[in-house]
Amino acid sequence: MATPLFLIVLLGIIEGLTEFIPVSSTGHLVLASALMGLPAGSTTFDIVIQLGAILAVVVAYRARFAGVIAGLLRRDPGAIRFTRNVLLGFLPAAAIGAVAYSAIRAMLEQPIIVAVALIVGGILILLIERLVPKPQVTHEVEDMGWRTALGIGIVQCLSMIPGVSRSGATIMGALTLGVDRRVAAEYSFFLAIPTMCGATALALWKSRDELGRGGFSEIAIGFAVSFVVALVVIRWFVGIVSRRGFAPFAWYRIVAGSAALVWLLAR
Repeated sequence: MATPLFLIVLLGIIEGLTEFIPVSSTGHLVLASALMGLPAGSTTFDIVIQLGAILAVVVAYRARFAGVIAGLLRRDPGAIRFTRNVLLGFLPAAAIGAVAYSAIRAMLEQPIIVAVALIVGGILILLIERLVPKPQVTHEVEDMGWRTALGIGIVQCLSMIPGVSRSGATIMGALTLGVDRRVAAEYSFFLAIPTMCGATALALWKSRDELGRGGFSEIAIGFAVSFVVALVVIRWFVGIVSRRGFAPFAWYRIVAGSAALVWLLAR
């Protein structure tokens, strides 16, 4: 049975709102689907509409990407380091995701994992904010060393557990490795592009027999909605973390995860 249009739009809004803040967009989509009684098969939809939010990064930072492309053509060292750091951050997730796809998809069908991960992740964010020394000033992504980029990529692999948050794992990993808040947030945006493009391509290929014309139309609508919403969220997020840090998102995770856990255990 086709998913009602208003539910598709709602899921697109949830994706756009949560993809780039450290609260787990996939976790929110899993919990929202469970709350609305949508079938477990909607996990492909959940994964693919994230590409709409990723397109928002390309649009929001189009001048930056154009500069990197131009720099690569003239072999500019800064552009080369930027590209190297994004690729190094992407490779660990690509390797593990290709091998463990079935296990990851199975976890997407377990909302209780999401609820627990939200709570644990919120506590860890509070601890990192409080205990990790003040990071050095890293003015741009290309200023990071290759070891830092690879280390952040390894930490990002934790986000394959639904509810952990890809942006949250990336940002917290960056903070513990000495990157400042603004650059950590922006690096999580840039790293999302190859990571989520790869995840989307893999999900579409693995589920190609499940997707008829209706499935693709639902994805297209969710994609468009998540793109528009994420475009608004990106700039807001960078501003708020520069001023207030990540604690508000940590407390939200703990409250939302606790409420979800109570509901899941009581139903």
